[in-house]
Amino acid sequence: MADFQQLFLYIPGIVIFLVGSGRTRGWIRGLRGTDSADGVVTACEHVVKKDAKDRDVYNFYNVSVEYIDKESHHTVRQSFKSTSEYALSQPVRVVRESSGKTSVTEKVDEEIFHPLTMMVVGAALILLALWQNQGKQELAMAALAATFLISGAALIINYVKLRKKNLTVLEATITDVYKRQISKETKIIRGNRFTYYPVVRYEAGGRECIRRCLINSSGEKTFKIGDTMKLYLEPATGAVREKCARPGVLTAGIVLAALGLVVGLSILSVLL
Repeated sequence: MADFQQLFLYIPGIVIFLVGSGRTRGWIRGLRGTDSADGVVTACEHVVKKDAKDRDVYNFYNVSVEYIDKESHHTVRQSFKSTSEYALSQPVRVVRESSGKTSVTEKVDEEIFHPLTMMVVGAALILLALWQNQGKQELAMAALAATFLISGAALIINYVKLRKKNLTVLEATITDVYKRQISKETKIIRGNRFTYYPVVRYEAGGRECIRRCLINSSGEKTFKIGDTMKLYLEPATGAVREKCARPGVLTAGIVLAALGLVVGLSILSVLL
């Protein structure tokens, strides 16, 4: 039983590290791109062909995207083959890699925690579990202090960055709800599982826009057609965001940073 408890301590750190490493791959992919542009999905068709034995010959989504070319400033419409399904009016990012290949990826709002930060925090939690199991209490406390400090600093930096963008509120109306199936019923999992995304209409720059939001819920009744929700316009770039600088994030960051300092000072008091 004790061995299981010791192994259980590693799970949070491993999960956070793996999630961070997965997001880091997407971040690095974006850095490798020689050019990128924000676009919107105008059509998505599921293309499937099977052979005589009902085996897939090919199975993909033909995704049509509209975006503004940064060099010519003209509207470009381009189709991509993708293994992922996209919804109409969904924001995406078109990336042109150094090899000349162009691909489309799902656009996400800026995360509170940078992928590298998540990896560092995950590594710190793994070290915390290791040193705790080895009975090295001072090192374990140091890893805990580092976890609190890094997490707190990330939250504070995220809040400050969003505050500097001077975001203005856009009132949006929910016109539809996009339903995406994320899993099917199995012998272990009961029932099909879905994720629900609101599709909204709003005005920005003197024109009416439609957007399938990135925020989502597993609850079917979370988003109701006709309800209003807030989006946020970044005046400098014209980008539309779904999250603003939230005081709760700043408060949590200050609390975590303070805890990290307290733990760090307690270690110094013991060592000195």
